Amino acid sequence: MRIRVIQNCGLAAILTAGLASVGCANMSDSQRRVTTGAGIGAASGALIRGDTRGVATGAAIGAAGGWIYDRNQRRWKRRR
Repeated sequence: MRIRVIQNCGLAAILTAGLASVGCANMSDSQRRVTTGAGIGAASGALIRGDTRGVATGAAIGAAGGWIYDRNQRRWKRRR
C-alpha cells in the first residue's frame, strides 16, 4: 500500500512539473512568482499534514509568500 502511494506521488510530481513548465509561458513575472509560491506551499502542506486542509493552507501561505517576494523584487528594480 505504501509503495503505491509513493508511486502516485511521483507521478503527480512529474505531471505537475510538466504542466507548470508549459502553463507558465504567457504569465507575467508577478503571476509566475505567486503561482510558484502557491505550488511550493501546497506541496509542503501535503507533505507536512497529509490532508487537503494542509494543502490548502500551504497553498495560501505560499501564494502570500510569492506575492511578498514579487513586491520586494519590483521595489528593488525601481531603485536601480
